Amino acid sequence: MRITVIVNGASHTREVEPRLLLIHFLRDDLGLTGSHWGCDTSNCGACVVWLDETPVKSCTVLAAMADGHRVRTVEDLERGGVLDPVQQGFTECHGLQCGFCTPGMMMTARALLDRNPNPTAAQVREALSGQICRCTGYENIVRSVLWASARQAEADPARPGGPALDGRGPA
Repeated sequence: MRITVIVNGASHTREVEPRLLLIHFLRDDLGLTGSHWGCDTSNCGACVVWLDETPVKSCTVLAAMADGHRVRTVEDLERGGVLDPVQQGFTECHGLQCGFCTPGMMMTARALLDRNPNPTAAQVREALSGQICRCTGYENIVRSVLWASARQAEADPARPGGPALDGRGPA
C-alpha cells in the first residue's frame, strides 16, 4: 500500500507492506536509526516516537496507521546544533548507561515537559513507567528530566512553569 507520512517535518511517500511496523519503516525505509527496536511486545519502550503529538511505542503501530500523520523521532530533538534540554539533562546527569532505552526515554520526557514544564519526581516516574531500563536504577533518568525542566525555566522565566519550547529546544 502507498502511504505518506510527515517525519520530523519532511514528507515521505512509500509503498509498504500493510503489516510493516512503524519502527521498521523509520529504521529500514527512512534510515532513522535513533529509535531502537527492542521487544515487539510494547514492554520496553525503546521505540517510543510521537504520532502527531502523542508518544507511541512504534513496535506496536503499523506504518499504515501513520499514513497522513506526523511522526517525530529522537533525531528531531536537536535543532541547529543545539541539544534539547532533555538531551542535555541526560548528558549532564548521567541518565544513560548503555543508551538502548535512551531515545524512547527522551521522547517520553520531552512530551511530559511539553505538557507539564515543572513536574515532580513522582510525575516523571509515572510518565516513564511504561519503559524499561535494564542498566540504571532510574534515579539518574529522573534527575535528568528534572534538570531539563529547571533549565527550561531558566531559559524563559516569564512563562508560568517554564519556557515555551514546543519540544524543539530553546527558541
